[in-house]
Amino acid sequence: MARTVVVTGLGMTTPLGGDVATSWAAALAGVSGITTIDAEWVADQPSKIAGQLKVPPGEVLDRVEARRMDRGQQAALIAAREAWTDAGAPEVDPERLGTVIATGMGGLISLMEAYDLLLDRGPSRISPHMVTMIMPNGPAAIVGLEVGARAGVHTPVSACASGAEAISYAARMIQTGRADVVIAGGTEAVIHPITMAGFASMRALSTRNDDPARASRPYDVDRDGFVMGEGAGVLVLESEEFARARGARIHGVYGGAGLTSDGHHIAQPDPDGAGAARAITAALADAGLTPADVAHINAHATSTPQGDIAEAVAIRRVLGSDTDHAVVTGTKSMTGHLLGGAGAVESIFAILALRDRVVPPTANLVTLDTAIDLDVVSGSPRPLPAGDLAALNNSFGFGGHDVAVVFRTA
Repeated sequence: MARTVVVTGLGMTTPLGGDVATSWAAALAGVSGITTIDAEWVADQPSKIAGQLKVPPGEVLDRVEARRMDRGQQAALIAAREAWTDAGAPEVDPERLGTVIATGMGGLISLMEAYDLLLDRGPSRISPHMVTMIMPNGPAAIVGLEVGARAGVHTPVSACASGAEAISYAARMIQTGRADVVIAGGTEAVIHPITMAGFASMRALSTRNDDPARASRPYDVDRDGFVMGEGAGVLVLESEEFARARGARIHGVYGGAGLTSDGHHIAQPDPDGAGAARAITAALADAGLTPADVAHINAHATSTPQGDIAEAVAIRRVLGSDTDHAVVTGTKSMTGHLLGGAGAVESIFAILALRDRVVPPTANLVTLDTAIDLDVVSGSPRPLPAGDLAALNNSFGFGGHDVAVVFRTA
């Protein structure tokens, strides 16, 4: 029988704040972390806005250690340190401790900066840390070294579903007896001219440049694309037996996950939501739950015209009439899209919603698209009832990746 997995530590750094408490308070208040990018290179960019880290990593990390890491790695380490401290820094056999930290693009900014330096000043000026700064597995390795993990260091790379997939992989390590404690999450920091231009070329980004705070508007009839964001979310997962033996505080319980793929298009969602629906169905089955058990959904909800509808169709397809009792929110309305970090940050928000019995609003939702047949929270937070509840977090990524993760109240 698979072991029960619980969540004992939470950490994040986002456009809303440099830690969990600040970010969560801002989310509940419906505050946007999206601002104009203060850089010369945005002048000719179609989209000039992003959800940038509220607290720059350089203000948190030691200067020497920060210089050896890419910005995404820095964010992951900051979030991991908070999560580890929040969990009480459990004393665990290093061979029973693992890390699974995901990313979508890795150290892209460090790569681009190194290439510019190479062209400008030659190969002798390239940092000896350049290779480890650009490795996609860099964040997982750095966090693993921080805690001395020896049960495995892993890096799922599945675009915007990466962070959620990392949580499911980490939980499986514990369920199958490979580890007692796993640090899991996702990170991304790729706000750069090349990524902004690339996404803009796909017509994926919002161009509401004159009103950044209201640009990301999931499910609203006037949405025009997603807003780039950066950040990291990290969770400490433990077997319930291990956590209770050491008297750990438990934020929530990992229920299960479903991982599928669309087989439709590399960058567009299946309009029928078939792959997403199968992921949600699989997650509920893995958790031993029914659609009626879902009280809350932290939706992928990127604010793209096609994606929001496809997800809504998938949710209704699986939950049926029980959809009416599932309170939905889209927190990308405040953070922007954190890409590989999104699934982890949004999973933490889902866990906090269950723990605190309150769902943050979807910011900027003025007029609900008539194609969205969901109970979407807007305006102010929505309380959740007492009792045992379950929450669903959806994460979908380019390439047709579909990941749904279920959490339960502790």
